[in-house]
Amino acid sequence: MYSFTHLHLLLNHFPIIVTILGFLLIAVAVWRKSDGLARVALAFFVGGALSALPTYLTGESAEDTARHLPGVTRELIETHSDSAVISAIFIGLLGLFALWALWRFRTAVTMPTWVVRVALVASIIGSGLMSWTGLLGGQVRHTEVRPGFVAPSGPAEPE
Repeated sequence: MYSFTHLHLLLNHFPIIVTILGFLLIAVAVWRKSDGLARVALAFFVGGALSALPTYLTGESAEDTARHLPGVTRELIETHSDSAVISAIFIGLLGLFALWALWRFRTAVTMPTWVVRVALVASIIGSGLMSWTGLLGGQVRHTEVRPGFVAPSGPAEPE
């Protein structure tokens, strides 16, 4: 019934969404100069890193399942897999940085500005990497997001 492939499909949205939410939170924290919100954003980055690990580790099983399906090519899978490695490492490093910052400055009244700004810049990059990896993963099975896709024309279906 359930498999690592199914688990990969369930998990793959978490690192993307959590990282993007963390980016939005840290951006608002910078704008509003909110230390509490910055700390919440850092916790999101830890969560993004933690969710990226099982997502990446279940990818091999998903590859084994999808490789023989019609319309799936080795190139699509390898491009997604290569991007996933880079994204997982980057998000993992961002999560470690965030965990370190939360621990190191746990008793500080405010988080140092440089920490928040580094996290903001890293989250912009990380959100982009995770979004790109998600798009490449979607292209494996969703032809509608592949480059050059042309929607079939014809009469509109009745609602």
